[in-house]
Amino acid sequence: MPSLLCALNLKFPNSSAVQYQDPVTQASWPLLPPRWCGESGAPIMLTALPGITRADIEQGTRSIWRYRAAFPVPISQPITLGEGCTPLIQSAFRGLDCQFKLEWFAPTGSFKDRGSSVMLSLLREQDISEVLEDSSGNGGASIAAYGVAGGMAVKVLAPEGTSAAKLAQIRAYGADIELVPGSREDTAAAAIEQSTERFYASHNWHPFFLQGTKTLGYELWEDSGFALPDNIVIPVGAGSLLLGCYLAFTELLAAGEIERMPRLFASQPQHCAPVHAAFNAADGAADFAEFKPTVAEGTAIQRPVRMPLLVQALRESGGGSVAVSEKNIVAVSLELAQQGLFVEPSCAHAAAGFAALVEEGLMSKDEKTVVVLTGTGLKSSEFYTQQFD
Repeated sequence: MPSLLCALNLKFPNSSAVQYQDPVTQASWPLLPPRWCGESGAPIMLTALPGITRADIEQGTRSIWRYRAAFPVPISQPITLGEGCTPLIQSAFRGLDCQFKLEWFAPTGSFKDRGSSVMLSLLREQDISEVLEDSSGNGGASIAAYGVAGGMAVKVLAPEGTSAAKLAQIRAYGADIELVPGSREDTAAAAIEQSTERFYASHNWHPFFLQGTKTLGYELWEDSGFALPDNIVIPVGAGSLLLGCYLAFTELLAAGEIERMPRLFASQPQHCAPVHAAFNAADGAADFAEFKPTVAEGTAIQRPVRMPLLVQALRESGGGSVAVSEKNIVAVSLELAQQGLFVEPSCAHAAAGFAALVEEGLMSKDEKTVVVLTGTGLKSSEFYTQQFD
């Protein structure tokens, strides 16, 4: 696999000592051969990167690849569909001023395009040509789109209950789909079993995916005139967007570009809020026994594989978490639509979470807060149709 080996030898700010690393044991491995987990089967990250300065941004590039100097190795020909550079609008919700980051302005309609672009570009550089993904919708659609754009074969495992609209999008890109009986966790387990057949390019497991989602943090920094908001409220399932922002801000601190990290807040549906439970548990652990179906299906991840890191990110930033009721998720989805913001219930709850956090005194209404809205409501047409039956 000479392409990546040559790249690693180039004079590039971040490539000389980058390795995979188990964040718990600190065990590390070189980037070749490719891997998606540690030798024990635990999730892995990359060793710390130094971050970039504003001078490193490629101002003429209108995509996340304007931040390519922040990635672990150089990629001369990335797989890109123009992802990133999404709108940040000044708005209000329930009488509270805020900014909304409109992440559904992405080629496949969700924030996951950031991670897919970088992950698949790096995997293709490692001579991976066939990938396996498990997803309840948005992740599968994104991997399918970027896979076909990069000349890669994609197979997606999805729960049997995945919405027809999301499955249709995945099929339209030409990916193979296998429906798995049972829960979202059953689907992930089936994918791991099949990972010996083709490379497991999981948006929940692979650390390269986080290298893409961290561009949201860099983008918010640039959007805000190289400053940062006081608070960022993020809808959280597996937590790749939360961890991506955390990585970006730790890198900006290391590069001396910021003096403080914004406070990060995780919003989850009450019916499936393991991160909220773990954050509020004294030992950072939580009882995962009681979960119910939720209209916020995209954030219904019962056991996020990087739970300790998610709690760490919230605590180190001085942030917190919030859980939103089903009734409130339905209401907020309609309220946002009536403001012109047509989004999935899976991210709409972040706006209700923002209002609840202010009401609970966990943030001030006078602070600058960004609420991230991650997926288009066009993927939830069945949900919206039911509201008017």
